[in-house]
Amino acid sequence: MSREFDVLYGASGVLETSDGRSRALRGERWCDEPDEADRALLDTCAGPTLDIGCGPGRLTGELAARGVVALGIDTSPLAVRLTNGRNGPALRRDVFAALPGAGDWREALLIDGNIGIGGDPAALLRRVRGLLRPGGVAWVEVEPPGAGVWIGGARVVRAGRGGAVFRWAVVGAEAIEALGLAAGFRRVRVTELFGRWFATLTSNPDDLDSVRPEADDSANPMWTMR
Repeated sequence: MSREFDVLYGASGVLETSDGRSRALRGERWCDEPDEADRALLDTCAGPTLDIGCGPGRLTGELAARGVVALGIDTSPLAVRLTNGRNGPALRRDVFAALPGAGDWREALLIDGNIGIGGDPAALLRRVRGLLRPGGVAWVEVEPPGAGVWIGGARVVRAGRGGAVFRWAVVGAEAIEALGLAAGFRRVRVTELFGRWFATLTSNPDDLDSVRPEADDSANPMWTMR
């Protein structure tokens, strides 16, 4: 299990993408307790909440500890075990497979770059929109402004050894609006929280102000994309 843990969540390693770029993997943060940005986001979650690509379960586990109905899903059996170890319910499941509660989730989380899952952010957001109830909210972590949309191949490299290539995508803050609207969401708001960037996608514009995370606007500028 320790070798599998190192491959998936070890602190040292990079994600190499077919455009020639390398991005540091954040294994230590994924395995740690929720940080300030995580907590600000989770404060808005009343549940039921679906954590897509839950990884080691820091978000699902925290929601469960707060008494919020939540479910983590991940294709990694280790991720499911680690999430269960945090007393967070989790299933080994692909987001495009049959899922419990489809069409009735109040919130869906795509955090830690998980908008890249499958290498097709448009299809992923359409799927997420279909998993939510009317008026449901998707929280999507995105790259800082300027990243645009990139789709291609990626692999995890650790200690000079690369894993299998898989499809991946990167979405910047300025690009999420068009993707969200095309997927059937009605309004998108992008927020910077403690140096990380999140988009709030809702099917009901009237609900957006009531679910946005609180932040110090002087340090974390916010704007609404229409």
